[in-house]
Amino acid sequence: MDSRRLGIPEVVVMEPRVFADDRGVFFESFNAAAFAAATGLNPAFVQDNHSISRRGVLRGLHYQLPPFAQGKLVRVVVGRAFDVAVDIRRDSPTFGKWVGELLTAENHRQLWVPEGFAHGFLALDAETQFLYKTTAAYDRGSERAIVWNDAQLAIDWPLEGAPIVSAKDAEAPTFAAAEVFG
Repeated sequence: MDSRRLGIPEVVVMEPRVFADDRGVFFESFNAAAFAAATGLNPAFVQDNHSISRRGVLRGLHYQLPPFAQGKLVRVVVGRAFDVAVDIRRDSPTFGKWVGELLTAENHRQLWVPEGFAHGFLALDAETQFLYKTTAAYDRGSERAIVWNDAQLAIDWPLEGAPIVSAKDAEAPTFAAAEVFG
C-alpha cells in the first residue's frame, strides 16, 4: 500500500496496490501492518459505517469530543466524493487549517482522519457510497459539528450550486463558536 501525507501531516492518503485483469479487480482495502507503517498508529477499529448520498449532498463537518473522539479511515466504494479534514486541535500549528482529497471508486484511495479533526464530504455523483472505519463507537452526547461553509475555514468545496445539507448541519455553529480539542 502506498501512502502520502497531506498538508496537515497527520492526515494520510492510502492507496492500495490494485490487481486488475479480465476477471475484474482485487486489492487489500485494509491491512493493519500497512496502516501502522503509514501512520505510526495501531488503532482498534470498533465500528464500520456506510452512507449513501446523491449528487450534491454535503455531510459534515462532524466530530466527537473525548473520551469518545473518533479516528476515521474513509473510502468511497461507489461514485466520487471530495473529502475534507479540518484540524480542530487548539494547540496544533495547523489549527483551523483544512485538507481535501478526491476519493473515488476507481482510485481506491482512503483517507485517515485522526482524532482531533472535523470531517466532511461532498458527494459528486448520482450515487456515492462512503465507508468509514472508526476507532470509537458513535456517542450522541459527544457528537459535534461545524457549519460546512464557515468563512474562517474557507473550504474550497467543488460545488455546482447550493449543496444539500441536513437541518442539523445547516444550523451547526461556526468554527469560532465550536467546542474543539485542547
